[in-house]
Parts: sequence; C-alpha cells; structure tokens
Amino acid sequence: MKVSYPLQAARALALHAQGLTLDNGSEPPPTRKVLYRLIDRLVSLQIDTLQRVRRTHYLVPWSRMGSYDPVLLDELAYGDPEKEKHDDGRKLFEYWFHAACYLPLEEYRFRIPRMHSSRAGRRERTRTWLAKPETQKLLKQVYARVKREGALRVRDFEDERDERGLWWDWKPAKNALEHLYNCGDLMIAERIRFERVYDLVERVLPDWVEVEVPTYEEAALHVLERSAKALGISTAAQIADYSHDMGRNDARPFIEQLLHRGTLIQVRVEGAAGDDFKMVIHKDNKEHLESAAEGSMKAQRTTFLSPFDSFFYPKGRDEQLWGFRQVLEAYKPASQREWGYYCLPILYKDRLIGRLDPRLDRRTGKLHLEALYLQPGIEPEDVIISAIAFAMKDFMKFHRANELIIEQSRPRALAKSLMSAL
Repeated sequence: MKVSYPLQAARALALHAQGLTLDNGSEPPPTRKVLYRLIDRLVSLQIDTLQRVRRTHYLVPWSRMGSYDPVLLDELAYGDPEKEKHDDGRKLFEYWFHAACYLPLEEYRFRIPRMHSSRAGRRERTRTWLAKPETQKLLKQVYARVKREGALRVRDFEDERDERGLWWDWKPAKNALEHLYNCGDLMIAERIRFERVYDLVERVLPDWVEVEVPTYEEAALHVLERSAKALGISTAAQIADYSHDMGRNDARPFIEQLLHRGTLIQVRVEGAAGDDFKMVIHKDNKEHLESAAEGSMKAQRTTFLSPFDSFFYPKGRDEQLWGFRQVLEAYKPASQREWGYYCLPILYKDRLIGRLDPRLDRRTGKLHLEALYLQPGIEPEDVIISAIAFAMKDFMKFHRANELIIEQSRPRALAKSLMSAL
C-alpha cells in the first residue's frame, strides 16, 4: 500500500464511483437498463421541485449519460402504463434516503426500519401531532378512503378548516397521507404533473420485492457500506452524510465495525490545500484507486452538475479534494446570493472549474445563462472552452432549447468565446 495517494487519484476514484469519468460521446446507448444500473450505482436519486431547468432527478442522469428520454425514468419509477400491472417494469420506488429519493426496489427492505421508526414520529412536533385523538381518527379515515377508492392525491381531499396557516401549513389530509407514506402504509403509485398519487403498499409494491425486516444494525451496516462504495473515497465521518438515516456520531460504531471487518480500508490522501489526511474506501474500490494512482484510470468528462447531485452529499469533501465550495442559493434573498439562484458546477475532467446559473424559457425555447463563471486561477483556454461547448450543445438538446443567451460572464471574454465555439 502506498504511504499517501495523490490528489488526482482520489479525485478520479470519487468521480468514477459516481459515474462521472466517461469521456463525452463515449457513453453507452441510454436505455432503461443503463439508466437503472446508474441509479443502482448511486443508490438513490434525489427528487426536488425546483425546475429552472429540468428537475434534478432528470438532470443527474444527464450529467453522466448525456441526452436520454426522461420517460425512461418515469417508467422505472412508476411502471409502463401499457403493460400489465404485475409486470409493468417498475424497478424504483420513492422514499427517504438523503432526502426524498428514487431508490432501487432491492433497497425496500432496508428502508423498513426507517418506516417503523416513523410510526411513533421522528420529531417532537410529529409526536405531539400524533398524540391528539383527532389525528388518529384522521389517519384511519384517510387510509380507509384510499383503501376504498384507490389511488388518491391531496387535491382529492377537502380541507374543512375555516382558516389556513402560513404558506407551508399543509392541509390535514396531506399531513395524514405523508405520515402513512413515511410509515410504509402507503406508497407513491405515480405522479401527475409532479403531484404525488398515494395508494396502498400491496397495490403498488411488486410481488418479487423482498420484505423481510432487517435489524436496525443490519440496515445501518448495509446503508453505510453502500454509501461508502458509491462515494468512492471520503472521510469516515462523511459516509453518514450520504443518507440521512443517522448522524455522524450514531454512524461511528457501525463504520468502525466495517473497518474492523476489512469492508472499509483506511488510506492517506493529499488534499487540495497540500495537506495530508485519512480517508476511507470500500474494499471493492481498492483496485480502482491503484489504477487511478498509476494513471490508467482518468476522469475525462466535462459536464454540469445539479446542486442536488449525490456527488456533493459528503459535507466538506468538495473543499478537501477540489478546493471548491458547492452552495445552493435558491432559498437566499437575491441580494445575498454570491453566484446565482440555481448554479450548476462545471466539471472539467477531474476539476471543478466554474459555475453557470441557467434558466430555461419553456415557451420560447431559449436557454438563459444568467451568470457564467470560471473559478479563480482557471483561464478560458481553447481546450476548456471547446469542452464546455460540447457539453452545452447536449445540455441544450436535452432541454429542447433552440437558443443560448449568456447574460453575464466572468471573465467577460468567456461569454464571447463560448458563443463562438457553439
């Protein structure tokens, strides 16, 4: 074992584990099988409502596969409506992991302990709500109605309150539906214009899915092992960041078990700031790290990354290995934003070299870059501009955009150079 692995090797392994090393244009055909394998590799695919461009659950696969038909993801998650219910091709389900996510159905049984812990309420506010007699009555009524009528949306329930609360105050039926979903009594059968449709588990979950309940320890070890493998390389503490099942302190004894078993291996890595620190890898990634250190495995891809990309889940790793701080500023007042509303980091081979803040005008087909930045010290060399232009052409194709408008860039000449390359 090497005393310390070079920074480039650590970066290459992290990118390889996340499916971000393939050179643009060398991707396999974007089939359902390829898409599923990617999601299984990542363990989860985060779902979010923001849609300045395509929503993040569609964007994350694009970053790795290039243009593909988003219907493929819908069919994996909710089945093909043209097929029989018992064999509709459903391979994913919605549940909590790092956040609301799509997960492979093979992960279902390992989510059951989380479902069981949700029944009594995972937060004090929920426990207080559940303690009210009217809440228990509401839960029974909502469940009975779904059982009787079939799959329902929130809009199918009337809100009988005279007054609504603040804008985030869900109506009672939504609270009930969400709790029943969290507990594993209901599942998301489909989405209609992104709105969740709830139904009984037995009417959604395919018969082939394993439902044997693991112990809490078995589930924790499984999640942490899969997380470590998907991360490629991270500190031991950062493994817990990949899911939100437990905090770093709670995860520590399970990670120590995995280290003791040899499932995880400690290595030393050179950091972006020239420091040297301990990280861990999954045993299955040892060969890949060696290949990266020897230079036979390299990161070749140029792409744009969603701010919700699982690549950024481990807190602080972006600064440790890339000297780059990823931040989502959509929820900040405009006056407090440094970069933009929905900035996508720009990956160039094994470096994070900039950011762009896109907004798609779906009516006109124009893709606006409200800002385009290169990181300090990154020069707009022809080879970099050419690589960004190649990725941008496919990004526009994926969004069916017919025109690119760059509103501002830093350096100022960057916008002109990119437009010329396009």
